[in-house]
Amino acid sequence: MSWLECIVLKGEIVTLEPLAPDHIEPLRYAVRDGEFWKLWYANVPSPGQMENYVITAIENAEKGNIAFAVRLNATDGIVGTTRFYNVDETNRRPMLGYTWYAKSVCKTGVNTESKLLLLQHVFEKKKAIAVEFRTHFFNQVSRTAIERLGAKQDGILRNHQIMRDGSIRDTVVYSILQHEWPSVKNNLLDKLSSNQGNPAPE
Repeated sequence: MSWLECIVLKGEIVTLEPLAPDHIEPLRYAVRDGEFWKLWYANVPSPGQMENYVITAIENAEKGNIAFAVRLNATDGIVGTTRFYNVDETNRRPMLGYTWYAKSVCKTGVNTESKLLLLQHVFEKKKAIAVEFRTHFFNQVSRTAIERLGAKQDGILRNHQIMRDGSIRDTVVYSILQHEWPSVKNNLLDKLSSNQGNPAPE
C-alpha cells in the first residue's frame, strides 16, 4: 500500500473525492466556467483534454499520487480538481498542486477549505515533514493564493520547464513545514470562520 491512499475528505463547503472516470464530464463542464486553459502560464486542461487528464491522474494514483475532484456540498456539483503529486514516500514529503476551479467558485472559500482538508490529512494523519507547492513565476493569482495559505517561498527554479507554447517557465517553489502546520491551520480556520457565507479572496 502506498503512503497516501485514496480517501474521501469531507468539509463544510466541499467534499474531496478520489478522481474517477465519472468525473470527466462534470470537470469538462466546470472548466468551461472561466476557460482558464487559455491562460498561457496555467496548467489547466481544455474540455477536449479532460479525458486524458483524468485517466493519467488515475494511473498516477497507483503510484501514490492521489488526485481529487472537488464537489461543492451546496449544489452537489463538481467544481474543480487538486492533487498530491511527486510524492516522496520515503521522506513523507508530497507536492500539492494541479489545482483549478470553475470561475464561479473562486473567492468563495472553496480553495481555503480544500487546502485545509488536504493539509490536515497529510500532516496530522500521515505525519508529513513538509508539503511543497510550485507555480509559474508569472502566475500571480496562484502565487498569492499559495502565500495566503501560509506557505513560505523557498526559491525560484529558473528555466525549469518548457511550456506547451514553447516558452520557458521559471518555477516558484513554496513549502509548509511540519512545525509550521499548527499556525497555518489556525490561519485557515480563521479565514473560513471570518468569511463564512461571504466571498473570501482566494
